[in-house]
Amino acid sequence: MPQESTVMDWDKLRIFHAVADAGSLTHAGDVLHLSQSAVSRQIRALEDSLGTTLFHRHARGLILTEQGELLFEATSSMVRKLDTTAARIRDSEESVFGELKVTTTTGFGTMWLVPRLAKLYDRYPDLKIDLMLEERVLDLPMREADVAIRMKEPNQQDLIRRRLLNIRMRLYATPEYLAKAGTPETLEDLGPHRLICQNPQTPQVSSGAVLSQMLLARNISSTLMVNNYFGVLQGVLNHVGIGVLPDYLSSDFPSLTRVLPDIQSGEVPVFLAFPEELRASRRVAAFRDFVLEEIQSLRRQQTEEQAADPSAG
Repeated sequence: MPQESTVMDWDKLRIFHAVADAGSLTHAGDVLHLSQSAVSRQIRALEDSLGTTLFHRHARGLILTEQGELLFEATSSMVRKLDTTAARIRDSEESVFGELKVTTTTGFGTMWLVPRLAKLYDRYPDLKIDLMLEERVLDLPMREADVAIRMKEPNQQDLIRRRLLNIRMRLYATPEYLAKAGTPETLEDLGPHRLICQNPQTPQVSSGAVLSQMLLARNISSTLMVNNYFGVLQGVLNHVGIGVLPDYLSSDFPSLTRVLPDIQSGEVPVFLAFPEELRASRRVAAFRDFVLEEIQSLRRQQTEEQAADPSAG
């Protein structure tokens, strides 16, 4: 007949390890805050369950038997692993590591977020970010992503949300383009210029689509349609024409010149959101705090720009 498996009591193993380490029932009892008799009973019960003797009783104390040595080696390994795990748990409360799934729009992700991530990695070099750039709103409660930055308030339930800022779409061009093609003073002056924008039918914030639609109705002679703002930005930076771009870019690209300052879209709210269940996540908190710091820096820059040039506000 096959032998029955012996399930060892963790509490008895803990007491055995303390006795083997101390070499004395009395000293082990002091460490464990147990009486000598209670420790002795637990050791006898463990020996009975294993069917072997673990200690030789000696006048100078306890000496491990061969079987006791084997068990002490195993419990020592367990204690080391538990100590290591406890240290990692303590460290995880102070350190940030592991994977974080972040989703945002292609434009905001490529033009604003990615260029700033070096600062975040300098602070948390063991962080692994899976950045998903798309216009589709991912389902955070279903954990398609851990954190989202979106251009409208999330309507999903059980989300913690934070309004970051409001942005507007405005018209920008390079000084080189304007020196060559002239600077329009009115909407009617846009006719001879090349307009760079997203097709109003392309997935995007509605206020941006409304602005582009209004501009395209001005009988523009030449256009460049791109299906995301990063492409629009590249066209503008390379002097292709006048582009419809979000105003948060003005701080990162001071060479851009605002065209027709009275023309802009309605306000677009930008929200950061994550599931309620991730409230205690160190990774999420680190990312949230980093984004908030960068947003505060952006606001300061925009305030300084407006103070220097009120027409840019």
